[in-house]
Amino acid sequence: MQFSTTKQKVFFKTFGCRTNLFDTQVMMSNLKDFEVTQNEKEADIVVINSCTVTNSADSTARGYINSLNRFEKPPRVIFTGCGVWTKGENLFKENKIDSLFGHSQKEHINELLQQNERFFDAGDLTHIDETIVEEFVGKSRAFIKIQEGCDFRCSYCIIPYVRGDARSYKESNILEQIETLASNGFGEFILTGTNVGSYGKKQHTSLAKLLKKISQIKGVRRVRLGSIEPIQIDDEFKEIIDEPFMAKHLHIALQHTSKKMLEIMNRRNKVLSDLELFEFLKEKGYALGTDFIVGHPGETDELWREAMENLQRFPLTHIHAFTYSKRDGTPSATMKDIVKGDVAKLRYNELVGIIDEKNYNFRKNNKESLNILIESYKDGVYVGLDQHFNHIEVKSSADLVGDWITIEKYEAKRDKNVAEFK
Repeated sequence: MQFSTTKQKVFFKTFGCRTNLFDTQVMMSNLKDFEVTQNEKEADIVVINSCTVTNSADSTARGYINSLNRFEKPPRVIFTGCGVWTKGENLFKENKIDSLFGHSQKEHINELLQQNERFFDAGDLTHIDETIVEEFVGKSRAFIKIQEGCDFRCSYCIIPYVRGDARSYKESNILEQIETLASNGFGEFILTGTNVGSYGKKQHTSLAKLLKKISQIKGVRRVRLGSIEPIQIDDEFKEIIDEPFMAKHLHIALQHTSKKMLEIMNRRNKVLSDLELFEFLKEKGYALGTDFIVGHPGETDELWREAMENLQRFPLTHIHAFTYSKRDGTPSATMKDIVKGDVAKLRYNELVGIIDEKNYNFRKNNKESLNILIESYKDGVYVGLDQHFNHIEVKSSADLVGDWITIEKYEAKRDKNVAEFK
């Protein structure tokens, strides 16, 4: 393949979590001799940043790859992300993809894409990026990756085996990253990683210390966190939760509210101490979200009822719920007592219904003014997120995209808040 003098166009297709979103921005930042396009049909090259958290995630990526081959002008397909370590080799051998590279090689993307021959470079699971991202394409909030990997070994999870053990980014790089983005107009920052709460534990620092330093950077208005484990909210962290730069929303990974199910999942959290923590944070004015796996092997009717009775006691407002999906290579994949799909679906709907009601009541009873970053304009209304991570639609004659506004009065509807701004 010969490259023309005109820059080839590259489209990035990102699957999965916020960590992958950041990884894609790192790749874009290092793509010097190519042009990034937002239209996959005009792309000469499509880079797939894959997710492999479940078997179905692998299937989704494979389906997308097949769809690219049906284009009038099929692009060159480059595969990266977590799927490299699970399905990448088979995709390469089957000629479903042109080339493949692992997480640790993403900063070399410019050189890799210039290779004329097929390549397979999985890299390693110990790398930490050095790239400073200056822009986030199509985003009004900035995602900041502060760590990589995880030391936990939950029975259902493949991620430690495809991203490696927990390791933290250099504090100086994180702060430089935020300083650069803040000077470019970003005011809200979301700290992300495989296991955010483990930041700094091998560097004699902590997430709380990092947050304090971030808050001192000019232009930083609000900081959100990715998912954090209950045991990682320690006394040092509790000392900063009243600080004004902290978004009044925390996403704390419970995964279940049955003691027995937590044991089956090889989780470290405990229901009673989790509840105590959530009650403490509620009193501090926080909206609280969680992850919850429905239908994991061993989840009997009795354990489900126990879990839902416990869940009703938790002051939750948001949920990232999903029905268990087998992930080959994990202990859970070989467990017996499989929950049937129709049963899992019913349980999922029950769970989501409970949290939807809790969220609606939280928004109806909230007495605080809403501090909102307006992110977009769609169908005649401005759309944004408040400090509690709730969506709001705002009618206004002014151009508000990218602005921070304060709303004193709003109407809480079932699925969102609505207001007017003059």
